[in-house]
Amino acid sequence: MLIKTFGSAVYGVEALTITVEVNVTGGKYFYVVGLPDNAVKESEQRIESTLKNNGYYMPRIKVIVNLAPADIKKTGTAFDLPIALAILGASEQLPHADRLSEYVIMGELSLDGNIQPIKGALPIAITARKEQFKGLILPKQNCREAGMVNNLNVYGVSHINEVIGFFKDETSLQPVVVNTKEEFYQSQYSFEFDFSDVKGQENIKRALEITAAGGHNAILIGPPGAGKTMLAKRLPSILPPLTLQEALETTKIHSVAGKLPANTTLISRRPFRSPHHTISDAALVGGGGIPQPGEISLSHNGVLFLDELPEFKRTVLEVMRQPMEERKVTISRAKVAVDFPASFMLIASMNPCPCGFYNHPEKECSCPSGAVQKYLNKISGPLLDRIDLHVEVTPVPFSALAAQQGGEDSASIRERVIGARELQAVRYAGHTGIYCNAQISSKMLKEICGIDAAGQTLLKTAMDKLNLSARAYDRILKVSRTIADLAGINNIRTEHLAEAIQYRSLDREGWAG
Repeated sequence: MLIKTFGSAVYGVEALTITVEVNVTGGKYFYVVGLPDNAVKESEQRIESTLKNNGYYMPRIKVIVNLAPADIKKTGTAFDLPIALAILGASEQLPHADRLSEYVIMGELSLDGNIQPIKGALPIAITARKEQFKGLILPKQNCREAGMVNNLNVYGVSHINEVIGFFKDETSLQPVVVNTKEEFYQSQYSFEFDFSDVKGQENIKRALEITAAGGHNAILIGPPGAGKTMLAKRLPSILPPLTLQEALETTKIHSVAGKLPANTTLISRRPFRSPHHTISDAALVGGGGIPQPGEISLSHNGVLFLDELPEFKRTVLEVMRQPMEERKVTISRAKVAVDFPASFMLIASMNPCPCGFYNHPEKECSCPSGAVQKYLNKISGPLLDRIDLHVEVTPVPFSALAAQQGGEDSASIRERVIGARELQAVRYAGHTGIYCNAQISSKMLKEICGIDAAGQTLLKTAMDKLNLSARAYDRILKVSRTIADLAGINNIRTEHLAEAIQYRSLDREGWAG
């Protein structure tokens, strides 16, 4: 007897419906065909144990399982449940087996029949709705994530007997109901860290406000203990809240990577990822036999923080250059090529030299001659070219640390940032793929970042006097545009240019002695 059920396979951040065909016929052995990996082939042992432990039997005749389309690689353990139900139907242990084809069914089986969570529940639910299935049956731990998809009945189950009882009409399953908007907006402004905790460092706060307002990349340079990491961790608290569409994109990526906490619906706050400097190229950008998203994609719509930037391997840093420009990463394999979104803000921090005390106001640098420049040269020019603000962080004096009064809170700063982003949204409404000043192309600079004669004179003088490199020119104009937006002014003024110029310290020739 031939029975069909439907599962789903995730490629990139999209899902593809997989037809699970089971035929029980004369002969012996158990076959799984359709390019299964080892995890799928091992499902025979899990399914047999599950059926025996719950009062059913595994057919002792020939069982053929076909996963179609057969030319696409199937991976993972999530096909256990649909295969098990199809075997029960094909061996006539499950009545009304024709109803199985009305649902997408996914889940990994334990040996006792319990159902374990899967990856990619959100894109699977989106595809199930698109292809007009009657419902989606999946592990209870994933049901709230999938339940945010409207116009689809999502059933969360914890044991195979619940599913069998549902198709036997012995028990009923209740679809999960999720108030997506209410849960999303309630948790948008809940942050662990706040700028009000920071004593002093007003110039650094100002630089991070500009960074957030224009979507710029920034690097913080300063001695150990000056507060670089502490300040970077507070950046998400001043970023504009995620839109529902951005939250959906971000949640899909985390779902596919298996990084979504159990019983989570939507990611409501911008991600903040801080990988260790021993990270590999593939872990940062993404990869694997079946490509999985890396840290730059997990940072999509949020912040990627690289602490101690020169300690990262040179090859790891260089693979970021193309995704930073294109805001996506394409991973190609022999049989599959997938795109992962990667629109993130890069925030990096570093010591100014190996000992950490170059340019320190009180302590003396103990590095030998040339060591400072050698240390800075670990970061390539092309990567530095993509970092808009270079911010020098100095230690906080005792008087500021001992002050009872804290600094301005994140909510106040965030209001100004949102105001600047709203101006940019209007300005770039007719430009596809451009949402903030950091994304302006070189062609658009003249139109968007025009400056008057006084501004031209100031910029020329600064580049000559401070020995700024040519690469600094575009970045100064973009940052100036953001500073003007924060002030609510249409035209870039000389004071905006002057402030932007001071954020290019690493471009000054001879900065490292």
